[in-house]
Amino acid sequence: MQTVLLTGGAGYIGSHTCLVLLENNFRVVVYDSFINSSKLAIQRVRKIIEKKVCDLDRKLFIWQGDIRDEASLKNAFKYFNQREIPIEAVIHFAGLKSVSESFLESKEYWDVNVNGSKTLLKVMDLYGCSKIVFSSSAAVYDSSSNPILRENNNLSPTSPYGETKLEVEKILEHYFLKKQRKWANVILRYFNPIGAHFSGLIGEDPKTKPTNLLPLLTEACANFNTLEIYGNDWPTKDGTCIRDFIHVMDLAEAHLQSLLHIQNIQSKHLVLNVGTGKGTTILQLIKVFEVINKCKIKYKFSKRREGDISQSIADNSLILSTLNWKNKRDIKDMCMDSWKWKQINPKGYKH
Repeated sequence: MQTVLLTGGAGYIGSHTCLVLLENNFRVVVYDSFINSSKLAIQRVRKIIEKKVCDLDRKLFIWQGDIRDEASLKNAFKYFNQREIPIEAVIHFAGLKSVSESFLESKEYWDVNVNGSKTLLKVMDLYGCSKIVFSSSAAVYDSSSNPILRENNNLSPTSPYGETKLEVEKILEHYFLKKQRKWANVILRYFNPIGAHFSGLIGEDPKTKPTNLLPLLTEACANFNTLEIYGNDWPTKDGTCIRDFIHVMDLAEAHLQSLLHIQNIQSKHLVLNVGTGKGTTILQLIKVFEVINKCKIKYKFSKRREGDISQSIADNSLILSTLNWKNKRDIKDMCMDSWKWKQINPKGYKH
């Protein structure tokens, strides 16, 4: 059984990936500062899986620490080494992730996302751990020329957040070359993850003011608030942005397939889009949400946000051919599962 460290493993995508890994016989170490996440997420993961997985106390561990804290990371690697269950791979989620916030907090974003990643890689190298799956983003692309984005498209981020993701990608490529190719990276460029586990027990729960669409949308539905849509003058069919929305469970399964792909490979540097290949406008998403969940959403239009782009759709042909991964869930599932999470957890993990 392989031991995998999940940095940011209690977060939205991390907690769903933790669940998928446990279901597939991995030992998981959740490494998280819990500044923007909750330990309750991992308790919920335990609740979902405890009847399926035996000896869960020997397969799921929590280690509280900051990704920038070299001593804490070293202690974690040392602890599992001493127990003869060494960390053999890392899935690196930890980081700040709001495009709009990154313009206001660009130094903090660089410190956490870039310097934190450098610290992680240094400690991995020290303990002979050379396999990593990195949580990157479609925000690294120059989407001005073509809304259908391939891995070999021009890279020109429009936000400090995107710049940090691109910088870590470059660092990982450097490690691959520096280690004479005895290093295995999979870089996953996410498009727009939404949804929740079908049980409604884990989902997206931002600790600060939400900036992602689905938490705002479910909040508007639950409390009869007015949803703010940024821009109705984009060059699209209805004037609102087009995004490639992907169910968080499909994204979690892409991490599993990435890990399996490099499990027995000594040398690999792979960059993959993770999306459905289908674009949906914001107004189309709202309409599907209303129909599936039998509700009515009030909304208003505001000016465009800095860093936003008109369209972003994945060309996902490479991940299909390389990992044999394909999304299993559609936009209806995403809307239904997001609303179920909100209904069961109106205040997120706080209640």
